[in-house]
Amino acid sequence: MIEPDAEPVPVASVRGLRPRLSPGQARRIDRLARRAHRFHRFAHHPLCDRYAGEVVRLGRRTRLCRGCTLAVVGGLAGGLAGLGVGGSTSAAAAALALATALLIPTMVSRRRVPKPITRLAPAALFAFALTTGTLAGQPWLVAATLAMIGVLRVLYGRRGGDRTPCATCPERALSPCSGFAPIVRREQAFQRVVRRIIG
Repeated sequence: MIEPDAEPVPVASVRGLRPRLSPGQARRIDRLARRAHRFHRFAHHPLCDRYAGEVVRLGRRTRLCRGCTLAVVGGLAGGLAGLGVGGSTSAAAAALALATALLIPTMVSRRRVPKPITRLAPAALFAFALTTGTLAGQPWLVAATLAMIGVLRVLYGRRGGDRTPCATCPERALSPCSGFAPIVRREQAFQRVVRRIIG
């Protein structure tokens, strides 16, 4: 188990302690914060082996969320395909219906469906519908697509992420566990550097 060096104390909570940072110090701290957490900023999952299938590794250190990566790739592919097809009300409506049909069952079911089906394909279809609907001059179709994306996003947020690996993990009582230990270590190192900067 990894114990933090010290419990972080928000500066604002310490009465009378208001260090004045110069603009240069503030910029330096901002840069350090971005660098310190760059390796996991877009991972969106613990960094342990149990979530290895949910994370894409780029190089030795950078990690990305697999679902978000597939959604971005799908969105770009669908948008490009829509540009190739051009304006088409029927194609946009069909893509919107198919994307909705793919996603709604996964929102109401507890069964987890592979991410290419719930991220890549719907993102491609929604982007295709937006592009072809826009090129066809059909604002109602574009509005319907955006509304459906918003509704499905809200439903997904209410459903929440899959935490099954954590529920059965032997490290679940540790604080932090191995999935968060690298993040905590980096934050502690960042705080030590910031304390030196502000004196």
